[in-house]
Amino acid sequence: MSMTPDIDGLVAELTENLGPRGVSVDLATRERQSVDGCKLSPVLSAKLPLGLADVVAYPTSAEEIALVVGAAVRHGVPVTPRGKGTGNYGQGIPMSGGLVLDMTRARAIVDMGEGYVTAEAGAVIAMIENQAWAQGQQMLLYPSTAQSTLGGFLSGGSGGTGSIRHGVIAGGPFVMALDVVHADGTLVHVEGDEAQEYLHNYGTAGIIARATVALEPLQPWRAFYASFDDFHDAFDSIMEVSSLEPTPRLVSADLPTLADALPANPGIPKGRASLRAILDEAAVEAATAIVEAHGGRIEDVREGAQEVMKLSMISYNHPIEWLQRSYPGKYFHVEVGGAALLDRIDEVHQVYPGAMLHAEGQKGRPIGMLAGEFESEAEVYAGFERLAALGVHTHNPHQWFVDVRVEETRARKAATDPTGLLNPGKLPDEDPAANSNALMTSGPA
Repeated sequence: MSMTPDIDGLVAELTENLGPRGVSVDLATRERQSVDGCKLSPVLSAKLPLGLADVVAYPTSAEEIALVVGAAVRHGVPVTPRGKGTGNYGQGIPMSGGLVLDMTRARAIVDMGEGYVTAEAGAVIAMIENQAWAQGQQMLLYPSTAQSTLGGFLSGGSGGTGSIRHGVIAGGPFVMALDVVHADGTLVHVEGDEAQEYLHNYGTAGIIARATVALEPLQPWRAFYASFDDFHDAFDSIMEVSSLEPTPRLVSADLPTLADALPANPGIPKGRASLRAILDEAAVEAATAIVEAHGGRIEDVREGAQEVMKLSMISYNHPIEWLQRSYPGKYFHVEVGGAALLDRIDEVHQVYPGAMLHAEGQKGRPIGMLAGEFESEAEVYAGFERLAALGVHTHNPHQWFVDVRVEETRARKAATDPTGLLNPGKLPDEDPAANSNALMTSGPA
């Protein structure tokens, strides 16, 4: 960044264009908007604060998002995009200060037709899905945090509810087109393979301002709850249920540890291992037979959009959040995958003290979150090696860097953000100061 940031000039220009309610330099607001959900990681929490915004802007449309980005770059001010702040790993923290671009007021659903919806970046996923249901359609996939924004999901998410059938965001059929803001403030429309280049890179090469994603005909979904005396039986069931047709939207399983941490729910009895699934009505009978064959019992079957979404909110990272609420300061997690998770589960549970696997069924392989009692950052990374020796694949969630298609993103950024002002510090080796805090160097990726 060659020029000195002109914060005062930027604030004056944005206030003129957005009005006084569209800009804030209030300290409490800047502090609140400078932290995302990274407190889920005790490793990252110990490193806070990692950055503080100088100003927060609240554009109300894709066009205003472009206006704000263009103004910030002209004034030499770094731009950190933000949705609802539900990302867990620091990608929404303004490492270099500057402007936090809060897009939650740009929330219009622009168009919805057969097989697609176009919405602005701040549109809330639950709102889109509810409107799709009202028209007899459904999103191909959505995040477990259903209150996330569409732009945040595409910029930072990987997959979620619906990924058993449709795969993850990048490379799949979900994203049809994007309107992306480059550092010169232009709003660029991209489709197909070119749109893929802006997914899961945290706005470092271009900020998603509007998106068109795929819908499909609505299915009669049911929220399916089962429980088991022994968690081994729950895990033995998970891949069979995931393989049913019509394909389930979600299948999750946990030890009794989670049931004991959750609020009272007749579908998840205390002291028992839990299996939960979002099933097409036509698959409920077959899932019941699988559960009973493994010694489990059906606790409840519920219908309706809200019941289905509630079940999504106990998947992926959310069980770790519930454990942390019940046992503050105790748990961390590691993203894991591979058949060894289930084949060698007792050995997996021995890697970390107090370990608990939250398992998610996918076609052909399980994935999940392995929770453990936090002792030290070094012990977290040492466990990666022990898991690898068991044949378990791991991904380090305790870092904020783009870690997929890094070279492609860097090449794209060189063209779209030559001054390096879009979410600086989030690409490896992009900013030496940021890399001095690089957690990836502390252990294997």
